[in-house]
Amino acid sequence: MRILLSFGLMVAAAFAVCSAEAAGQEELDTSLRIAVVDPNRIVEESPQYESARQVLLEELNERESTLIDQQEGIDRLQKRLERDAALMSEDELQRLQNDIRSRTRRLRYEKEEMQEDFALRKNELRTRLVKQVEEVVAQIARQKGIDLILTDGVVYFSERMDVSDEIIERLKKEFADR
Repeated sequence: MRILLSFGLMVAAAFAVCSAEAAGQEELDTSLRIAVVDPNRIVEESPQYESARQVLLEELNERESTLIDQQEGIDRLQKRLERDAALMSEDELQRLQNDIRSRTRRLRYEKEEMQEDFALRKNELRTRLVKQVEEVVAQIARQKGIDLILTDGVVYFSERMDVSDEIIERLKKEFADR
């Protein structure tokens, strides 16, 4: 589908050039500048991606350590229940079982909440990075006079058409300037 779309864009551009020439515009520049980018490589090699990944890991590690502590507390209570159940009164036994159930429910809820928060945070950071990459791509396209930049779905392109390295370098510079 993307190949057809890319091909369709090129055909449309060629048609527009031919139509303009047919209309008598002889001074029209008929050259079309096309470039290619590898969005996955750009994201993976950008310092912004690594920085965002580190932030996410730190946030995740902090919350995971809290959840691990809670799980260890539940495990201790469970061992106590197994060890001392025969010696406990019916009320003590009931309170301990209720405490274990309550803590287990709370832990399960907090795990789900952490996963949802992590997914939201990851999407926020990804959206911010994508926007930054798009801005840099547009800047480079304007500076180099590129009419069309293609990404996924390109079957072949020469290395001289790939502007991914320039985009990565610009992202590195912007990151260093922060």
